[in-house]
Amino acid sequence: MLLYSKEVNLNSSAKDFKLKGVDNKFYCLDDFKDFKILVIVFMCNHCPYVKAVINRLIDLQEKFLQKSVRFVGINPNDEINYPEDSFENMKLFYRNYNMNFPYLRDETQEVAKLYDAVCTPDIYVYDSDRKLKYRGRIDDNWKDESQVKNRELEKAIILLLEGKEIDFQQNPSMGCSIKWK
Repeated sequence: MLLYSKEVNLNSSAKDFKLKGVDNKFYCLDDFKDFKILVIVFMCNHCPYVKAVINRLIDLQEKFLQKSVRFVGINPNDEINYPEDSFENMKLFYRNYNMNFPYLRDETQEVAKLYDAVCTPDIYVYDSDRKLKYRGRIDDNWKDESQVKNRELEKAIILLLEGKEIDFQQNPSMGCSIKWK
């Protein structure tokens, strides 16, 4: 089912978590404290919207990693009814796409609920104080990257790195509904 991310209170604080990554390590918010910008993406393995944009996320991470920006993927989907989103399949997804950012499992779905995430992908961008500055889409054409005219996520990251406020309309991300238990 297609959903759009919700409007949220900008400047709200990032919520802590402790989640297992596909590398079998546990991650919490503090593990990313040395990065100026933290981009949290609620995502999964099976959603066609995620599959359509995963390489864009990987490319953005590559472009900005040396500029102190860290992406983190979190999969909250129910793996019982959606076995394609299991932890083992997350590992395969990670390898198949040659992902360059941590991919974490929110098995209890508590983190997705804390963040009020609703769809995959659902994107949150936090500044160095871990205040929410952007919640929106990657760009203006999820289906066909060659037709993209407005790279909103990239623009938001650049503005934050320059110490500026995001001065454009934040359009909601769209994707599959999170598969709740």
